[in-house]
Amino acid sequence: MGKVMAVCVSKNKGERKTPVDSVRLLPNHGIDGDAHAGDWHRQVSLLAQESIEKMQRMGLSVQAGDFAENITTVGIDLPGLPIGTRLNVGETTLEVTQIGKECHTRCAIYYQAGDCVMPKEGIFAKVVRGGGIRPGDAIDVVKPVN
Repeated sequence: MGKVMAVCVSKNKGERKTPVDSVRLLPNHGIDGDAHAGDWHRQVSLLAQESIEKMQRMGLSVQAGDFAENITTVGIDLPGLPIGTRLNVGETTLEVTQIGKECHTRCAIYYQAGDCVMPKEGIFAKVVRGGGIRPGDAIDVVKPVN
């Protein structure tokens, strides 16, 4: 079982997200007030603390939200989860819809380190059941619904 390390939001796309005390997820929409929320398959993004620490070991001063992830986790191999896997996170249920992403433009992190973990190790999900999430909440991995 994993755990939520941080929850983060931003008002605009293409910028780092700011850690907050809690977030409210709306079904089939995403995080209330976050730039990436909407009627599409990448409503919520997740990245492991272990991935952030990998970049820290490369000499970068980065923390939760710096990769524009909404939820920073610990204890789960996020990129190893099959599409369709459900995650019970706090009061919510998320369904994994995409592993990694294509970066169309190189971000500042890529130019500083020559690499970025979000395109390879970040995952995306849609909100199946809404509710609240806060740091410290448990994350339970449920088998894919297929």
